[in-house]
Amino acid sequence: MTRIALVVSDVDGTLLTKDKILTDGAKAAVRKLHAAGIGFTIVSSRPTIGMGFLIEPLAITLPLGSFNGSSIVDAGLKPIVQHLIGPSVAQRSLDVLNAFGVDIWLFTNDRWYTRNPDGEYVPHEKRAIKADPTIIDDFTPHLAETCKIVGASSDAALLQRCEAAMREAVGREATAVRSQTYYLDVTPPGHDKGTFVDAMTRQLGISAEAVATIGDMENDLPMFARSGVSFAMGNAADSIKQRATHVTDSNERDGFARAIETVLQFG
Repeated sequence: MTRIALVVSDVDGTLLTKDKILTDGAKAAVRKLHAAGIGFTIVSSRPTIGMGFLIEPLAITLPLGSFNGSSIVDAGLKPIVQHLIGPSVAQRSLDVLNAFGVDIWLFTNDRWYTRNPDGEYVPHEKRAIKADPTIIDDFTPHLAETCKIVGASSDAALLQRCEAAMREAVGREATAVRSQTYYLDVTPPGHDKGTFVDAMTRQLGISAEAVATIGDMENDLPMFARSGVSFAMGNAADSIKQRATHVTDSNERDGFARAIETVLQFG
């Protein structure tokens, strides 16, 4: 077994509990990684503005991946590499979401826009990313600066059908994948959590075999495929667990910390 030199973790459903809490166990686990000389960073479907609160408690100094890895920022949240969705593709994405009647959010690097302040998941997202949305009537003025578009709905089956329609509509011009059963993310093409792992291995001069990844959703599969060791959370669907090297406990039972204990044994 190659010694692990870097751990890359998803955030929601993995590093955080369902109440968006970073547990003492998770913080202690990352401290053990640092003490062992193993790098640690995070990549998430979250916007850049929703990741800053994790940097200090986890002593992250490496670049982070936001918007499913299509943006890479430093530990001060300054963009290193940033990709955008083309305006025409962004409009096409909005058309699909409108057709399915789901709530729509548009994210730029530093803003979250919505037309509906009373959307079902708006309070959830405010708590999660620790930021408030900017309420607008029209997304059009912001299409040229779009980092991510989200369709939010508690109807998981509807959103799954919406995902299929979205993929057909955007083709290779954007990536459409659910980051939660209730969120469908549309992000720039050719960039995902796997390409973020690739970027980190190049920066650190390490092999993919020396990377461990931890996640719980379909958008984590690209990074599973780019790492030597992967951990699916206990709360992940069976289809995700089947694609991981290991399955750890759930995010409600410190599954992240348990995965880190296994990583440390590899060292």
